[in-house]
Amino acid sequence: MDRRRTTGALGEEIAAAHLERLGWRVVDRNWRSGRLGELDVVALQPGPGRLGTLVFCEVKTRRGLGYGDPLEAITYVKLGRLQALAGQWLAAHELRCDRVRIDAIGVLLHDDAAPVISHLQGVTS
Repeated sequence: MDRRRTTGALGEEIAAAHLERLGWRVVDRNWRSGRLGELDVVALQPGPGRLGTLVFCEVKTRRGLGYGDPLEAITYVKLGRLQALAGQWLAAHELRCDRVRIDAIGVLLHDDAAPVISHLQGVTS
């Protein structure tokens, strides 16, 4: 596995652990749709509703800021794909929820310090 894939996989592990620390339940990881791509993390956030909010999380990881903040890599085109992927995931699964949302999680890795996690909730309108 090349360094980029290793970095991405590590960022997804860190993001999933972050969500679990928040009390969320990770229900799927790396779900693929051949044509559209992949959903990094799908999690259920407990909430005021009886069933909670199903959250589709896009994770971007960087080892430095040379190419900008990790979240800057999420474009409008990518958000459109995420919306389509979320629809396909919902059609393929029988998980009930009160709401659906797309979040973005940026993970900035440092060699000598703890990762920095940025979690933006509701990145699409």
